[in-house]
Amino acid sequence: MIPRIDAAALTDPQHAGHAVARDAAATAATGVGFLTIHNTALTPARVSEVIAAYRAFFHLPAAAKQAVDMSRTGSNRGWGASGSEQVNPDANPDYKQVFDCGVTLPASHPYRTAGIPAYARNQWPDQPADFAPLLRRYFTDACLVARDLLVAILNAVGEDGPFFADKFGTPMALLRGNFYPQRPASAGDKDFGIATHTDYGCLTLLATDGSPGLEVRQRGGGWIPVSAPPGEFVINFGEMLEIWTAGRVKATPHRVIGTQDERISVPLFFNPDHDANVAPSGAAPVMAMDHLQRRFNETYIHLQKA
Repeated sequence: MIPRIDAAALTDPQHAGHAVARDAAATAATGVGFLTIHNTALTPARVSEVIAAYRAFFHLPAAAKQAVDMSRTGSNRGWGASGSEQVNPDANPDYKQVFDCGVTLPASHPYRTAGIPAYARNQWPDQPADFAPLLRRYFTDACLVARDLLVAILNAVGEDGPFFADKFGTPMALLRGNFYPQRPASAGDKDFGIATHTDYGCLTLLATDGSPGLEVRQRGGGWIPVSAPPGEFVINFGEMLEIWTAGRVKATPHRVIGTQDERISVPLFFNPDHDANVAPSGAAPVMAMDHLQRRFNETYIHLQKA
């Protein structure tokens, strides 16, 4: 069972529904690894506007998107064509398209001059006209929502939420638009919109257009469908947070097989600063940047080749 939780109740200890929301979040984070959230600062109208912008971009001709093709930049910023990612080595490259952006830093920033890939320059297309400013604003506000949810959920499972929050000063957060077209008629058993995988970072704040398609693997086997209308969010947790909490919070495998309808989803992968040590207390260090870049190198086809 994937609970639906009021974000305002979860993040405000004075809220009348806080205890119920806190218990539900703790059960989800340590069990199925997924929950859905409503009543955040990101309104349905705002989320719908972002989804519409991604849809307009993805429906552009390929020639109009190739100027921001991430395979040309050598990082994970910009457009990824169908087949540009392989999240599961036992499956074929995913047939979805993606568009990735992250924190905006000036060229003179030490993280940029050091060449840290997680802080690479964003690649913005000329069309749609308001694409870049719209996504920049959404990225900033979604990071604030994700941070508050992360603190509340970690507190709920018995961790020190503020300790973790302190490691997100310049987060390696990644905002992505996923475009799942109609499942190809030629698709076989190894073809997926996105194959079975676990997310790489800490917390994923996923907006969708409301279409079905996302499936979560149950602990005892089998798959649970999960969806959320625009303005509600699917929350799940990544490998980094599972490591950081010594396995208390679960990173759960999930997938999108694809249907006869196209689907847009917008995950914010909320990841800590590059130099955060995400190992649990007393364990050998695990640097956030090293874990994240290793997983990117395994996933993006152009980075695999590099």
